[in-house]
Amino acid sequence: MKKVHLLPNAITAFALSCGLFVIFRMSMIDAAEANLAVLTSIAGILILAAFADLLDGAVARAIHAESEFGGLFDSLADAVTFGVAPSVIVLKSSQIAHGTELSFLLMIAAMIYSVCGVLRLVRFNVMSNAAKGDPDLVNANKKNFTGLPIPAAAASIVSANLFFVSDELRSVWMISDLVRAWLMLGILIFIGYLMVSRWKFPSLKNLHIRVKSFQIVLFTVLFAVLIVYGILQHFAVVFFVVSWTYLLVAILLSLIRLLSGRKSKTLEDFEPEPDDEL
Repeated sequence: MKKVHLLPNAITAFALSCGLFVIFRMSMIDAAEANLAVLTSIAGILILAAFADLLDGAVARAIHAESEFGGLFDSLADAVTFGVAPSVIVLKSSQIAHGTELSFLLMIAAMIYSVCGVLRLVRFNVMSNAAKGDPDLVNANKKNFTGLPIPAAAASIVSANLFFVSDELRSVWMISDLVRAWLMLGILIFIGYLMVSRWKFPSLKNLHIRVKSFQIVLFTVLFAVLIVYGILQHFAVVFFVVSWTYLLVAILLSLIRLLSGRKSKTLEDFEPEPDDEL
């Protein structure tokens, strides 16, 4: 029997527990109780799960504890935490009457998002297995992701749903429940498509910025102060801006690559995968 390492799998179990808690918590409340305070706390739990998702892989690599069991466990945990939980949040917090055409369409959109999330994880595992033994493929996979990573997809969904009920948005636009439902319906389908698309999304783990050391310290301190202040005072806005900035920047880079043409060297790392590949 192969050895199963406890620490990285315990971290994965924690992330899975966060996702299950969100699903069960949202299932136990009425739609009217899904207010800004509840959605903010739920978003915080999913952010904690996302950090745990990053940490388990880093710990496994650091202590040389990577295993097939850990990889499969991590994918199943991600499917629940980032694939199912966001759909439950959107459906439960919508103020649309049950049995209406819009509620049915919103449910279909949530199902599309969740299914696309699972397909995204399956394709990631297949590509990772195919890359084993090929240093070029391994390095390529580390630079960019093919399709939007499911934690980033979940952040986009949850942050948008939270932003639409935030005090900051309502102070300038009193968005109706009907409009919010239609917006979330479109966002669910759009994010689902991005997860199974061939578009490239940058890996933040390989982000390298060439600046002097004192500038790094200065920018890091300023950025940390702004983020902490924003989280404490305007959590919904900061969460939305950070999540969707990553999304929009990646799309912009891919569009620039498509417009430049394949013969150009401009952003060639963002060339979409051929359709005949997984």
